[in-house]
Amino acid sequence: MVYSFRGGIHPGTHSDPGYKAATNTKPIEKLALPEKVILPVSMHIGAPAKPIVSVGDIVDLGQTVAEAGGFVSAPIHATVSGKVTAVAPMLHPSGNKILSIVIENDGEDRLHESVHPYDFTAMTNEERIEHIRKSGIVGHGGATFPTHVKIQSGIGKCDTIIVNGAECEPYITSDHRLLLERPEEVVEGLKMLADLMGVQTAIIAIEENKSDTFPKLQELMASDPRLKLYPLKCKYPQGAEKQLINACTGREVPSGKLPADAGCAVFNVDTTGAVYRCFAQGMPVIRRIVTVSGSAVADPKNLEVRIGTQIEKLIDACGGFKEAPNKLLMGGPMMGVAQYSLEIPVFKGTNAFLAMCGEEDKRVENPQCIRCGKCIGACPMHLLPMYMNVYGKADNLDEAAKCGMMDCIECGSCAYVCPARIPLVAQFRLSKGKIQAQRMAAKAKADAEKAKAEAEKAAEAEKK
Repeated sequence: MVYSFRGGIHPGTHSDPGYKAATNTKPIEKLALPEKVILPVSMHIGAPAKPIVSVGDIVDLGQTVAEAGGFVSAPIHATVSGKVTAVAPMLHPSGNKILSIVIENDGEDRLHESVHPYDFTAMTNEERIEHIRKSGIVGHGGATFPTHVKIQSGIGKCDTIIVNGAECEPYITSDHRLLLERPEEVVEGLKMLADLMGVQTAIIAIEENKSDTFPKLQELMASDPRLKLYPLKCKYPQGAEKQLINACTGREVPSGKLPADAGCAVFNVDTTGAVYRCFAQGMPVIRRIVTVSGSAVADPKNLEVRIGTQIEKLIDACGGFKEAPNKLLMGGPMMGVAQYSLEIPVFKGTNAFLAMCGEEDKRVENPQCIRCGKCIGACPMHLLPMYMNVYGKADNLDEAAKCGMMDCIECGSCAYVCPARIPLVAQFRLSKGKIQAQRMAAKAKADAEKAKAEAEKAAEAEKK
């Protein structure tokens, strides 16, 4: 049986030149250590981390250099040993300058004393979760949600864990190579997560075009009846949490709710491996596997790189550009973020960097919607993109919200199939921001009125 969901699109196939075929057969290569790393304090959803080192400090590999800034946050660790040369705002993949810690590499890769194996079986659940928190593990699929929060909030609510091995966007093959080359890390990490959350169903879900990973995974999973391998239909956005849950379990995540409300917890392939590594090796999050591809790249590769390495180093390792790129993307072509500099660093959410040239990915908008309805058929959330766009452009936010604007996952399926090439997702992001601001303003007004009423009531009671 092949699992899937209703809606979605097929943006290219596994064998298309320039798509996954450019890197899916290439083993992971370790990039030489950079001369320096740049570690932004914002590499995750939630409160930025707080630096605990100063300029001139000598740090070791794996040492905490910034502590979590709150419950929904994650610490940051030195990804090389060396000297802290700056704690200052630096260019970030978001396009802004973010406070960052710069470490000059001394080339020794000297391990910090905290980096040593931990006995998972001898620890309590509270100790295990705390160790995951201290290791700085976040979602490596792009969302970068702190993993300890997901685990802690899901215990008692979730009966199913799903490891997301869909990797449905074109070009990206980093998870595929991890499953092929280091499947033991993923399977052992999944067993740990299943123990932590007390579930009896733990699924590894992988698109069927990566069936070369199945034999070894099945062999490793055979001894644990909780573990199951689900082949997925090749379709985008099969890897989106809500679509993956629906495909594997038939459940729907309620509007405005989280996967835990459907009894599921979803973890990325590399996140699962990071959980294993933080116990088996004691190593916090210090590296990512990054697919570097696109028509402008001379020799596309999958590279294992230290977090904080500047993108220009990855491009150099791939032979540079064979043609001047007209678009740079952090992430995949469907949901990646456009970049204007190669000086940005790899961070915890980086799984790919693409460089396009020539006519690739060039589209000209014809602003006239022809009401073909293709966007509605493609929407995996079963929304009405055509009407969301009309109401959003007119700033009719109430009607836009009624059409499901806040449930949009910004996957880009609607824009991909639109014959008029209307930039629907850009409009939706703008409209969602306005709706959120409107709701916050309404809440602030209601809170102020409530406080005023309570003050008047108190004053009146005092007079009596």
